[in-house]
Amino acid sequence: MTSAGQWWHGAVIYQIYVRSFCDSNGDGQGDIGGVLSKLPYLAGLGIDAIWLSPIHPSPNRDWGYDVSDYAGVHPDYGSLEDLDQLVTAAHGLGLKVMLDEVLAHTSDEHPWFIESLQGDAKRDWYVWADAKADGAAPNNWLSAFGGPAWSYQPARRQYYHHKFLRQQPKLNWHNPDARAAALAVLRFWLERGIDGFRLDVANAFLHEETLADNPPVPASARSTAYWVHPPNMQLHFHDSNLVENIQVLDEIRRVVDSYPDRFVMGEFSEQPERSGCYAPADQGLHSGYSFPLLEARTLAPAVISDHLETLARYPRHWPSLSFSNHDVMRAPSRFGGRVPPPELARLLLALLFGLRGTVLLYQGEELGLPQAELPRAALRDPVGDLYYPYIYGRDGCRTPMPWQAGEANLGFGTGTPWLPSFAGHAPFAVDQQLQDPQSTLNFCRKLIAARKAMPVLSQGDLVLREAGSGILAFTRRHSAQTVLCLFNLSPDSQKFADHHLEGAKDLQIGCGAVHRSATEVKLGPYAAQFLAVGNWE
Repeated sequence: MTSAGQWWHGAVIYQIYVRSFCDSNGDGQGDIGGVLSKLPYLAGLGIDAIWLSPIHPSPNRDWGYDVSDYAGVHPDYGSLEDLDQLVTAAHGLGLKVMLDEVLAHTSDEHPWFIESLQGDAKRDWYVWADAKADGAAPNNWLSAFGGPAWSYQPARRQYYHHKFLRQQPKLNWHNPDARAAALAVLRFWLERGIDGFRLDVANAFLHEETLADNPPVPASARSTAYWVHPPNMQLHFHDSNLVENIQVLDEIRRVVDSYPDRFVMGEFSEQPERSGCYAPADQGLHSGYSFPLLEARTLAPAVISDHLETLARYPRHWPSLSFSNHDVMRAPSRFGGRVPPPELARLLLALLFGLRGTVLLYQGEELGLPQAELPRAALRDPVGDLYYPYIYGRDGCRTPMPWQAGEANLGFGTGTPWLPSFAGHAPFAVDQQLQDPQSTLNFCRKLIAARKAMPVLSQGDLVLREAGSGILAFTRRHSAQTVLCLFNLSPDSQKFADHHLEGAKDLQIGCGAVHRSATEVKLGPYAAQFLAVGNWE
């Protein structure tokens, strides 16, 4: 089955970090009832689907990405019945509902792991290995959260593998029973009417059974990021990112495709070309997203165009694209510093909605939220706890959504929030922006409406164009329509000149200061323009 004509092809999917979205019962935790109460707002954005961060029971060592029961809902969030009500209400508003499924590993409190530790029936459901003769870990694999990717369990006199925290043991997808149990999780939720899934670390289902050491990153390939975390110092070719990973993705795809009108995308945080991220439409998952746009620290045209050129090498692949999510610094702050200029947030939205693919919009991104600043005592993220003060962790992008500027906790809820609301978000609150026709929120709604109304923006091919310093330019083409998309990624005015501009029509969905002559466009700082032009060969 190809992607053309499917609901997710060119869709806008809104990621909800449930614990921080809206608290309906005053306990300080965002919940399903809170999401339900905000469905009219979400539908009013014009989005196509919501993606819920993990909602399953969890000890919250990694805030839901350590699942202890795949068939339930965390009590902080509500019940299965609450989720069913949310799905029904969302469908009534024309919205799809997707779940975040973490199937490469579980919590160490999951019954499967406890049975693997204590009994024989599930002995090989996880990745166990003997210690070296001196008691050291089986090999040099490093955890993404620091230290060896192995922890010793005296009950088995063996180590178990964990790519992340020691409380997140790696599920052994080479074991057919473990694999079948993981796939059954998807069937369980598909039967309950869930429309699709975002798969966590979809590059990491398989490991090399010989447990060979990972090779070091060559000196010529080391970047600034090399020194940020020890695992960056090795190529993850044996603990994950196997070329055979595509076989697992195919199997997952067949399960999802056995239900009508469903969608599955995956997160590929490492080695996307090797691990199956960019598979063609009839292989692997329906879509994948990698991290170049999420990890970029400078908004240089070359940074964006390099990723677009990578995608161009896989024309049969349908990408998902995002600048922000629950794991990275909010994009306006990443590119614009502690007090980013307001026009930068609008430029990033214009660029995101101009790209070819399925758009992943993180909660608060439509408001142009900057990164929140928190004292160390408020941090809840294990990454922040490990690396503070060099790295503050991920809590700054996970603070409560600002709904009402004048209310306690910015309208998130009446109880003390699990993370403090950030006072600096008050001017960005939803109630403030809804009243302002020129707000980032209303600009975002305008972009989403244009993307829906113009197939050239949601379905069209993308071709990069030559442009001057500071400008990213590309055309989108679909059927007989061609749109030239221009983005000034710099804080200085820039010019773009071309004879195709003569007679071009402004689509009125750009941002910033723009001045046009017959064959030239002058773009002010962080300005964007979309122009319908004649055929551009």
